[in-house]
Amino acid sequence: MPVPLRTDFDAKALRAIARTTKDGPQARRLLALAAIYDGAPRTEAARIGGVTVQIIRDWVVKFNAHGPAGLINRKPPGQPSKLTDAHRVALQAIVEQGPIPAIHGVVRWRLIDLIQWVWEEFRISISKQTLSRELRAMNDRKLSARPRHHAKSEAAVSAFKKLPRPSGGDPAGGRRQADRDLVRR
Repeated sequence: MPVPLRTDFDAKALRAIARTTKDGPQARRLLALAAIYDGAPRTEAARIGGVTVQIIRDWVVKFNAHGPAGLINRKPPGQPSKLTDAHRVALQAIVEQGPIPAIHGVVRWRLIDLIQWVWEEFRISISKQTLSRELRAMNDRKLSARPRHHAKSEAAVSAFKKLPRPSGGDPAGGRRQADRDLVRR
């Protein structure tokens, strides 16, 4: 016995909703269910929807439970976050405060340092990618300055730089392509 459709809608109402919706898959599903309201068999509704009869049954169950909104594609929820709001607040506070070298052993926060801090504080193991995603969601960005060697000599750098060419001179320095040819023309 097929699952009956709810009685508070009819074919005309479903077609009107299908006309106004901006979601194409939802409109297709609504039109297939409208055919069932008109008395068409489920196999005909499956042909209209371009699916199998089992999927039509799934649509009927969703429609009965949630109405037309139940026929909209939803993003699957995925795995819940390991960090709660309390963890995020503590993480935001420690990032804004900055590390204390004597206590934390670092002079600036890196992702791996924050992962270690989260483990020590909450015993939660998270990856660099997950922590980076959480920090981006809190409007924090990973900033990295250009590395600078502590013993860099500005005098040595300026002495090593190329000198500008004299203007109007021959860039080849007098050598020509003909000097490099193997066969004379």
